[in-house]
Amino acid sequence: MKLSLTKSFDKGYEKLSIETQRHCDKQLLILLKNPRHPSLRTKKVQGSRDVWEGRITKDIRFTFQIIGDTYILRRVGKHDEVLRKP
Repeated sequence: MKLSLTKSFDKGYEKLSIETQRHCDKQLLILLKNPRHPSLRTKKVQGSRDVWEGRITKDIRFTFQIIGDTYILRRVGKHDEVLRKP
């Protein structure tokens, strides 16, 4: 599997603190190795057919889609902001 970042993800990532960015990087490496790792708490976004969410920290989440062998990283940020429809 590989990662592809959207502009929305990049913008959200830039707003994170350096410490949270490091933790995000760590969690994304875990996603690549084991998307079912307990620390990610991955689950489908309620009401969506193909969007998933994963956990960075207690308050920070990211959303993604799986297309072929690629995780398309859609958004990252505070839980409520990430799950809000754009």
